[in-house]
Amino acid sequence: MSDREIDQQLVERVQRGDKAAFDLLVVKYQRKIFRLLSRLIRDNAEIEDVAQEAFIKAYRALPNFRGDSAFYTWLYRIAINTAKNYLVSQGRRAPTSTPSDIEEAETFDDGDHLRDLNTPDSMLVTKQVAEAVNRAIDLLPEDLRTAIVLRELEGLSYEEIAESMQCPIGTVRSRIFRAREAIALELRPILDTAKDKRW
Repeated sequence: MSDREIDQQLVERVQRGDKAAFDLLVVKYQRKIFRLLSRLIRDNAEIEDVAQEAFIKAYRALPNFRGDSAFYTWLYRIAINTAKNYLVSQGRRAPTSTPSDIEEAETFDDGDHLRDLNTPDSMLVTKQVAEAVNRAIDLLPEDLRTAIVLRELEGLSYEEIAESMQCPIGTVRSRIFRAREAIALELRPILDTAKDKRW
């Protein structure tokens, strides 16, 4: 049985009044939601509050969930919207950017510099790369940050991201491309790459 089918069975149990089934969904997705929210909100206490609010909203909305999308896609959309509403209420809304017409963003050169991870030098470079990537993601506008986190950290497909973010798939591709470009720019001094190469 697939994850989606398991989730659907749990959702149907919740819809029939089984509160314990919702607890199972919370346990299953809590870490992923926290990780997603940590890219949008910095303070751990605030992340917990927003996550709890998102799960409460999901629980209240579950009677209307029809299963047109996967449960986790639907839950991510609720979490993203809850975080955006929270940021707006705190006067901390991240700037949005306009989508560009870039259709394909999947081409990368191999990271030959990072092949051997066992030497002290390469371990230092790996740490610096991780810090640079995190720094670059933190500086991204909210829409780009959300798209790249859903793709790279949560492993969602472009279709699932488009559904979660309620935007066309071309916009998702564009946002992920621009996020990767920003990350590549941050990595360039560390990896000593030319301007025409990402990494």
